[in-house]
Amino acid sequence: MLPSLYISHGSPMLAIDPGPTGAAFEALGARLRAQRPRAVLVISAHWIYSTLAVTSRERQEAWHDFGGFPRELYALRYDAPGSPELAARVKALVESAAIPGAGFVGHDDERPLDHGAWMPMRHFFPDADMPVVQLALNPYLPPATQIAIGRALAPLRDEGVLVLASGSFTHNLQEVFGGGRREQHGPQAEPYVEAFRKWMGEALDQALATGDTRLIADYRAQAPYARRAHPTDEHLLPFYVALGAALGPEGADPMLAGPATVSRVADEVTYGVLAMDSFVFEGMGAGAPLRAAA
Repeated sequence: MLPSLYISHGSPMLAIDPGPTGAAFEALGARLRAQRPRAVLVISAHWIYSTLAVTSRERQEAWHDFGGFPRELYALRYDAPGSPELAARVKALVESAAIPGAGFVGHDDERPLDHGAWMPMRHFFPDADMPVVQLALNPYLPPATQIAIGRALAPLRDEGVLVLASGSFTHNLQEVFGGGRREQHGPQAEPYVEAFRKWMGEALDQALATGDTRLIADYRAQAPYARRAHPTDEHLLPFYVALGAALGPEGADPMLAGPATVSRVADEVTYGVLAMDSFVFEGMGAGAPLRAAA
């Protein structure tokens, strides 16, 4: 069974100035390639839509959906194969789950891969030879519903498909750009970022140990500094899809796959406020506490 991932993709600058997070992603990529997935499904914070849809292109391309960055960033390409077959499978799984608010999944045969998708894929599968499909994120659906979508997608992990959710563990861009120039790598994290990360890690431990996701799904009311860490929460919502895929379908037997384990593979805080925490979930169902980044 393949893992499900939540990756903090950070600034587009990560593609040309990867720093410690880039090194962690390169190591993770080696692990993933050794597992030989047949395809990747990406859920990115940068494809938000009022319903769900999947990309059904035969051939993907990188979309440079940002502005004001160095010219070399716009020269990067990622022309991976698509997979209409996987797109159809994703549509069938989600629609058959009959999740309120997520009962229909459309097809989009034109949309390219946004940077939340192609940037991590360049680290994990640099030869662009891995078929990739993207599933839109509906930001109007709450964390509990995102978990349900992840649970619906969980069977893909046993079908050779890597489920990759991409966002940012904290995401306050006003604090990145509004308070003077901040260095990408190396500045001390703001105290509120550390408080938020600590609470989320403890809530994740509880959710995996018990299978009860009510606390972590209520992060917006319960976590310290939640609204400062995420003025809008589209960059955290993919985390809940990855968590749902780790917990598996309702009634999943953890004895069949081994209990879920989670490890944090990156924990840099870029610009002092963008937490790059990235998680690998293995196994399925209730499981073991969070392991720190190496």
